[in-house]
Amino acid sequence: MNNSQRLGKENILKLIITMSIPGIVSMGMQALYNVVDSIFVGRLGEMELSALSIAFPLQMVLIAIGVGTGVGTSSVISRYLGEGQDEKAEKVSNNVVLLSILYGTIFGYLGLFHTRDIMSIFTDNPELIEMSTRYSSIILTASIAIFIPMISNNILRGQGNTFLPMISMLIGSIINIILDPIMIYGLMGFPRMGIEGAAYATVIARIFSGTFIILKVISGKNHINVSLKKLRINYKVLTPVFQVGLPAMIMQLLASVMIAGMNKIVGSMSLVAIGSLGIYFRLQSFVFMPVFGLNQAYMPIIGYNFGAHKFDRMKEAIKYAMIIAFIFTASGFLLFQLASKQLIELFNSSPELKAVGIPMLKRASLMYPIVGPAIIGSVTFQGIGKGMPSLLLSILRQIVILLPVCYLFSLTGNVDNVWYCFPISDIAATVITFIWLRRTLGKLEI
Repeated sequence: MNNSQRLGKENILKLIITMSIPGIVSMGMQALYNVVDSIFVGRLGEMELSALSIAFPLQMVLIAIGVGTGVGTSSVISRYLGEGQDEKAEKVSNNVVLLSILYGTIFGYLGLFHTRDIMSIFTDNPELIEMSTRYSSIILTASIAIFIPMISNNILRGQGNTFLPMISMLIGSIINIILDPIMIYGLMGFPRMGIEGAAYATVIARIFSGTFIILKVISGKNHINVSLKKLRINYKVLTPVFQVGLPAMIMQLLASVMIAGMNKIVGSMSLVAIGSLGIYFRLQSFVFMPVFGLNQAYMPIIGYNFGAHKFDRMKEAIKYAMIIAFIFTASGFLLFQLASKQLIELFNSSPELKAVGIPMLKRASLMYPIVGPAIIGSVTFQGIGKGMPSLLLSILRQIVILLPVCYLFSLTGNVDNVWYCFPISDIAATVITFIWLRRTLGKLEI
């Protein structure tokens, strides 16, 4: 039985566990090296940590485009395979590989000529602009090394192969973790590069990861294969990819807008708060990345069985995925509540950072247990080809609720109050997600 046939026949719980373990491991490693980046940079000083936080929304834009295209790719390929339309699935694969090269070319140009202009949008502090520009120009110029592995991994995930994407991400994560201290601090004969060293380490790691996965994608040993001779852009082929992927892309872009907005709000109160916020978002990714790894298995299972009209298997997958996601995010809640001091001290032990960061972690994580199941609910819409509900829910949580509440609490003059915007938005978005999902599945008689 090949990988795609497993999606419609194998025991659901076993399928979710076996398929999600590679994704959970790889996404966990991805989160780990994001955290490690910040730990090494944070020990250079609070200003460097804040510069990394200022650059983070721009990185989120790159991730948004890669993730959005990847989500659409995985969803469409799995549904085509469930319907028995292998040729269409192959055309999608060839189109998105070329699309990833196009993305890299566009952002490479911006990195070479316009990075400083872009960073000036996020802050008016000259020192932060200078530091974040040095870091971001490297990331943007070599962004093709980000897009190719992200999108190619999803070609394989759509076929039910989560093992090779795991290996790809492990390669990148391990290389990045090894290179970070060497290039940031100037060890083993390397020059001390500071914050730029973190950018170079990331790019080199992504190049190795991308080389590995693209060789696997074009190897001819997969259920559907990519041929370098057939790479082309066909808008009709890409339309269903963007029908699902564009809302997912916009959702990630909203995260960039949200982070940039929060940096502006808390930056007016304290520069240390910007650094603290950067720490929070990286630690948050460490909690949520396992859920996103679970989603890499969950989405093709939902998509395949929806395409094959096996609705009982869909119901079972939804139930198990939500239970597993709850376990992950509830564990994150306990970690943030019980070890907030130790987590902040990983990055920098200054009294100012701890005074802001410790209450931030405790308050922002209050509703984590319900967030995991809510993420699964949102991804369920994407799995059945309905990207718009996920987009609207993301707009509601991050823009309509979170930013205005953040601003209102900032008017109290106490930065500790600002962090309550996170649990408030989590509660509202979760309630609406479950009401909407129940009605949608009811119409499908699931």
